[in-house]
Amino acid sequence: MRKPLILIFAILIIDQILKIWIKLNLTLGEEISLIGDWCKIHFIENEGMAFGMSFGGDWGKLFLSIFRIIASILIFVYFKKLIDRKESKLTIYSMALIFAGAVGNIIDSLFYGLIFSDSSFFHSATVFQGGYGTFLHGRVVDMFYLPIIDSTFPSWLPFFGSQPFHFFNAIFNIADISITFGVLILIVSIVFSPKKNKDINSANEVESQPKVETENFIDNIIQE
Repeated sequence: MRKPLILIFAILIIDQILKIWIKLNLTLGEEISLIGDWCKIHFIENEGMAFGMSFGGDWGKLFLSIFRIIASILIFVYFKKLIDRKESKLTIYSMALIFAGAVGNIIDSLFYGLIFSDSSFFHSATVFQGGYGTFLHGRVVDMFYLPIIDSTFPSWLPFFGSQPFHFFNAIFNIADISITFGVLILIVSIVFSPKKNKDINSANEVESQPKVETENFIDNIIQE
């Protein structure tokens, strides 16, 4: 269990260091170009859903925070069972990634409203000088913006002509990346599971055994 736990803590530390730096140094909506206009740091906050999406209202935020906590506990319990059952490393590490990403965003929801002042378009946040929210009502910090296509529709196109067109304009963080890769790796581990292949081979052997016995019986009759 040591290596998966190291992975979880590493992701959480990197995720939180980057989020805290963003909160203390950037104003809301501020951008830093990483790779031209294709890859940017773009600081936004949301109510807790992935890729910059929101779930409106204080009650919605409270429900979402509680749901994420319960989901994370269940993920960790399942993660522990995978280790106890000595499942494949691919499956174990995929669950570690999913768990780390879930907890990374939960930390924002639990504590950021208490320890940070409100970020605005004119000034960055301060720490421990009056929070902007209460427990379970913190906003999740997102920053990675990769607009694969950032253009406009052709002018001759009806209704949408000359309107802005963005493909993949979601804004996300390290925790979101961890969850996404964890899910993808989990799918791969299920599809190419050695246990699944072993079960298929065993089923084929059982299915072919009566055929072999029948062929041997026929051969014995012919020889007699």
